Amino acid sequence: MIKTIFEELGIKYDWQGDCLIPCLTVPTEEEQSIGTWGQRDLDYLKQYRKVTYTNLLTSGKLNTYLVDIDRQAQERFERLIEDMKQAQGITERPKEENALERTGRLNSIRACAREIVNEEIIYT
Repeated sequence: MIKTIFEELGIKYDWQGDCLIPCLTVPTEEEQSIGTWGQRDLDYLKQYRKVTYTNLLTSGKLNTYLVDIDRQAQERFERLIEDMKQAQGITERPKEENALERTGRLNSIRACAREIVNEEIIYT
């Protein structure tokens, strides 16, 4: 019996009416939890990078990719916050003196760091 191209490639197929339809499945990968940064990147991929999203999904590497992006982004975010706090002279001691001003400055630093991480890692 002559093998079809599907059989030569190791793909099973079913008859659907008069057509042969390959039985394709997505490879399974270990399910890992994805944090905020990974979710942002997933949304970005789905909306603006559909080909990349589809390639990662069908190759079974999407979850691993998102976990890696999440880890990189979180590390960069924390480093940026610490560097900005040092540059602005924010330490733990003034916390007791003027908590409201310190909180405002820290919120500003976090917002800046979030924008930098979005531009450097998520939206690329």
